[in-house]
Amino acid sequence: VQLQASGGGLVQAGGSLRLSCVASGRAFSGYVMGWFRQAPGKEREFVAAIKWSGGSSYYADSVKGRFTISRDNAKNTVFLQMNSLEPEDTAIYYCTAGPQRVGATPLIPRYWGQGTLVTVSS
Repeated sequence: VQLQASGGGLVQAGGSLRLSCVASGRAFSGYVMGWFRQAPGKEREFVAAIKWSGGSSYYADSVKGRFTISRDNAKNTVFLQMNSLEPEDTAIYYCTAGPQRVGATPLIPRYWGQGTLVTVSS
């Protein structure tokens, strides 16, 4: 299984970026696809997730209203549209996939991508 994340970069506060994650190597129906992030000196945290089938989405409170997760099943790709970026959003963003769980984090990460760096300047 491979999760290939891309789309990170340097952006000014208030700007936008779109991350992409191309998934391959297995069928993901029944799985939840998600994004986590890890800022320097901090633990990895949940950002957003979407059901591969059905499309229900979930967001961390810190990104609600600013980030939107979506998927293109035909292209096996998950996107994270990030608007109104803030310096606090600076982190390495990781794509992940796994079975759904009930709780604050809606999936059990089983597979991880390599991460893409997002830097937001003030």
